[in-house]
Amino acid sequence: MRSTEEPATLRSTPRLIAATAAADTVLILTFAAIGRDAHSRGEPVAGVLLTAWPFLAGAAAAWLLLRLWRRPLALWPAGVAVWLGAVGIGMLLRASTGQAVVLPFIIVALLSLAVFLLGYRLLVAGLLRLRRSRRQG
Repeated sequence: MRSTEEPATLRSTPRLIAATAAADTVLILTFAAIGRDAHSRGEPVAGVLLTAWPFLAGAAAAWLLLRLWRRPLALWPAGVAVWLGAVGIGMLLRASTGQAVVLPFIIVALLSLAVFLLGYRLLVAGLLRLRRSRRQG
């Protein structure tokens, strides 16, 4: 549901959709790279892609199934859907392809991807509110 008070900068445009999808992708890749580095795993590029692909697929599924391009920067439902899709579907894909899925990793993925995927959306919303209040005041 789009509010009439919603700033134009949050409304869907091809540029905003692409930027938001790119941000989600970069942050999921960053999560995978940090995890691989923390565990001193080799193969920097291929390894990061191997670790990230299930989470990227989960995020993409959320984008497509829920048509998140309508309001891609919205914390709800877009941010929450991308976050839970990345982790939930990502863990299912990891398990089905023989990659490790253990409780500590699930917890780390939930927390890390929440900070990344919800955090930047909250930051953007806060910056837009600040900008709007400065214009009005």
